[in-house]
Amino acid sequence: MQHLAQINVARLRHPEGDPRMADFFDNLDRVNAAAERMPGFVWRLKDESGNATQIRAYDDPLMLANISVWETPDAFETFVWRTVHLQFYRRRGEWFDGTLAGPHFAMWWVPEGHRPTPAEGRVRLEYLAAHGPSDHVFGWESLNQDNMWMRARCA
Repeated sequence: MQHLAQINVARLRHPEGDPRMADFFDNLDRVNAAAERMPGFVWRLKDESGNATQIRAYDDPLMLANISVWETPDAFETFVWRTVHLQFYRRRGEWFDGTLAGPHFAMWWVPEGHRPTPAEGRVRLEYLAAHGPSDHVFGWESLNQDNMWMRARCA
């Protein structure tokens, strides 16, 4: 059985502790708890604090990486677009620099039980930037393309 892994990265406009970032950092626990309560949620990258803001996928301390694993694309999609997550996603321009070179989001299939590392997620983003979507790594636009995700789930 395969699960869906995802990474999204963003560069903070201001460092943690800056008052302009307060709504983002003050609501991380709330959004993370919503993810963990979702049917189909499997795992998310976090440290002892309960979030991943101090885990580095890049040398830049303002770059954040969020990695999670879901049973199905539908479960992940429901969390992203139909929970409290959406109200914070809509405000991303307040907190994150939108000028990243290359993709900031990628998904790929992992064996059940696998926990992707920040380095693995970064490699997937780099592959997506260099080669475009494939069975190896893809974005939202590829989930239903020729039933790509169904083939991967059944493999």
